[in-house]
Amino acid sequence: MTLKRQLHKFGGSSLADASCYRNVAHILAQYSSAEDLVVVSAAGKTTNRLIQWLSLLSKDGRLAHESLQDLRTFQQHLIEELLEETVADELLTSLHLEFSELGQLTDSDITPARQAWVLGHGELWSSRLLAALLTHKGMAARALDSRRFLRAERAAQPEVDRGRSLPLLQNELAQHSGHRMVITGFMASNQAGETVLLGRNGSDYSATVIGALAGVSRVTIWSDVAGVYSADPRLVSDACLLPLLRLDEADELARLAAPVLHSRTLQPVAQSAIDLTLRCSLQPESGSTRVERVLASGRGAKIITSLDEVCLLELSVSRAQTLAQVERELATLLPKAQLIPLAQAVETDKGQILLAYTAEVANGVLALLQDSGLPAEIRLRDGFTMVAAVGAGVVINPVHCHGFQQQLKGQPVEFIAEAESGLSLVAVLRQADTQALVQLIHQNLFQAQKRIGLILCGKGNIGSRWLELLEEEKVALEKRHGMSFTLIGVADSRRYWLDLQGIEPLQALTRFDDEATDGTDWLPALGQHDYDELVVLDVTASQALAERYPEFASHGLHLISANKVAGSAKGKVYRAVVDAFEKSSRHWLYNATVGAGLPVNHTVKDLRDSGDTIIAVSGIFSGTLSWLFQQFDGSLPFSQLLEQAWQQGLTEPDPRHDLDGSDVMRKLVILARESGLTLEPEQVKVESLVPEELAALSLDAFFERSDVLDERLQARLSKAQREGKVLRYIARLDKNGHAVVGLEALEPEHALANLLPCDNIFAIESRWYRDNPLVIRGPGAGRDVTAGALLSDLNRLARLL
Repeated sequence: MTLKRQLHKFGGSSLADASCYRNVAHILAQYSSAEDLVVVSAAGKTTNRLIQWLSLLSKDGRLAHESLQDLRTFQQHLIEELLEETVADELLTSLHLEFSELGQLTDSDITPARQAWVLGHGELWSSRLLAALLTHKGMAARALDSRRFLRAERAAQPEVDRGRSLPLLQNELAQHSGHRMVITGFMASNQAGETVLLGRNGSDYSATVIGALAGVSRVTIWSDVAGVYSADPRLVSDACLLPLLRLDEADELARLAAPVLHSRTLQPVAQSAIDLTLRCSLQPESGSTRVERVLASGRGAKIITSLDEVCLLELSVSRAQTLAQVERELATLLPKAQLIPLAQAVETDKGQILLAYTAEVANGVLALLQDSGLPAEIRLRDGFTMVAAVGAGVVINPVHCHGFQQQLKGQPVEFIAEAESGLSLVAVLRQADTQALVQLIHQNLFQAQKRIGLILCGKGNIGSRWLELLEEEKVALEKRHGMSFTLIGVADSRRYWLDLQGIEPLQALTRFDDEATDGTDWLPALGQHDYDELVVLDVTASQALAERYPEFASHGLHLISANKVAGSAKGKVYRAVVDAFEKSSRHWLYNATVGAGLPVNHTVKDLRDSGDTIIAVSGIFSGTLSWLFQQFDGSLPFSQLLEQAWQQGLTEPDPRHDLDGSDVMRKLVILARESGLTLEPEQVKVESLVPEELAALSLDAFFERSDVLDERLQARLSKAQREGKVLRYIARLDKNGHAVVGLEALEPEHALANLLPCDNIFAIESRWYRDNPLVIRGPGAGRDVTAGALLSDLNRLARLL
């Protein structure tokens, strides 16, 4: 068993019809490997239709027969649509035999064990069909009936016996190495070999149990939603997807019967090293929610959830002393039976205890309480709804508590309760307009000002200027967006200073040496933060930091980058970074990577988003080389100009990094990708101005032998001057992916020849700007404009949030 193995679980909505099955096969081709496990629910409404058939058996034989035949036709059509005739025949034969066996049952045959056996057929059919489809598409797969290895005894909420189940599962997996195992969800078997259904959301529970037993690294539950939202998006149009959710908050949400999660699903996650991710099978790239084990302090509500069809169990007790006794007995009895109420209220003056449950389990709880011998009169009342605010710290957040209760004024509230865990506020109401109430509470609680935490990586020339700019613009920035922005971290290549209470921007450099901690892995220290969003600003040129970008995304961080490494990396690396931010619903902005403060990346992207097509891009992309060749007229050797630029801080610390064209190449690759073109760095033809014999020398030795550089460039200049031209270092790209970076001789009146020193110019030709290219021109280097570009991206990110 390898930790690289993953488990994918697909619910009934993900297998609703033939096109859904094909989509699941496509997902598994893209996101799974040969050793992965797959757990499936019954296709569409198959289980509900089996329940309907069982109900009709005792009422109307003719209708029962028609119901079963409809289901048979549905399953048969799935097989025939998805598989070739030769492959389908075997499955159809098994299907017909099973429906014949079902058709022979009568109402008198339906014992609880037999009923469970009937209802498990949906998962069995899904497992066989998906395994056959995967194999047909070249992904070796085997169907596996979970009853062969999962062991559980019949109960109100059956629990899988992991000790008995583990060796049986290990044996099954050992027999089918190299195959995707498509496993039935929802069911196990008991000592007598009878089918035991695992209850509501049993397929999700069996998925995480099997994942824990198999030692998988991740369980992904694929359904018809992308994950957990701040409210049901069907009720609240502006509900937002939560990319990260604490495990205890997820468990509380599940306890409150949210349809996307179930408490028992989370138990194996809490007791193992599994990562749990929720994703949408209909739109795999629409984002996801990852459940984290971190139990940091929370600052309030994150989710507003609701539930219709709630029942109240009313326990009436005669004396106060007995009331306390009943409370104690319930505190033992209900958790043991895994029947924790949605909410509970004790009304001492009335001698009553109120317990709220879903209608699904209320009768079972009633039977349990009646059999327990409690000294209380018990009455079951229906016709209630529930609304709750969920989030760590919600019960101690005065704004959220007040806002929640204010929106309930005038509503038919039975009682309001705080969860003992402090993770939720719950209101139980007689039937109310749940949608309107959820919308009002969501709007009221989440209008509060967002708190944004900022981490600056790189405290050099640009980083220090950005800190000054943040100090100057912070008040205006916060007023503009209705958010607070707090610098909480500064890091360099060796050390970092992190303070979640905030760091004054102007003190970030003066106190850094006294406050900094050795090391570069500052991410774990962010586990205790309570900010709504975190933003990393990378103003380094670090390869190592760029390699951590996917990790930033997976931890829920946004990124603003002046670092060109990731944007110009090999396509596979670049796409992995883009995918990481898309899948976690985080943002990666990098306008400062090209043209410093000039809006080049934004412009190209906006043109594409508006329906235009980029045909070609050309220009002078290096402020350093722009300055050098504007000055280089033969009156001074090139090396003297280079040394002047170096001393003025216009070049990289080693000016050969400007002269070799790699910086311009990176910018061209980034622009190509923004233009919608696929371009690899090695596809760019780059002319380096660094003579080969000078490339490996020390910096001092390079300057000492710079006459070699002077001779070559003087020869190029002389030739250009004889032709009446000037030298400029140009980048060119066309729609066919032809990309060239190098020195060119241009007519003096050429648009690319007439610039102010240090200026960049970008000429964009597109379908709309074919005859008269769109030109962006201005300073393309310098600490002020680059720091400004970072602040511009921060403004842009704030608008996105």
